[in-house]
Amino acid sequence: MVNMASSFNKVVVILVVAMLVFSEGSRALTFCKMSDDGLTACKPSVTKPNPVNPSTNCCKALSTADLGCLCSYKNSPLLPTLGINSDLAMGLPAKCGITPPANCA
Repeated sequence: MVNMASSFNKVVVILVVAMLVFSEGSRALTFCKMSDDGLTACKPSVTKPNPVNPSTNCCKALSTADLGCLCSYKNSPLLPTLGINSDLAMGLPAKCGITPPANCA
């Protein structure tokens, strides 16, 4: 459970970083093998106060993402500043039926 939560937090951090880059006008960005479209698709699922279940597009993007890379951002202070909730992010892979890396704690 902890490993999965850690993976999701990292995913959220990556999503937040990607959203920042997008707000600065970047296009065709990929972050940890997630496209800007994938990051945008997942953002509503990791944002409070009313997070939604991940969309098919979000889960598809997450399934091809480098979860190990995403995990490296799990404790980043950037996520909360981008409106991303770490707990929601850590739960995202499970909601998509994806097993996070074992070393993502």
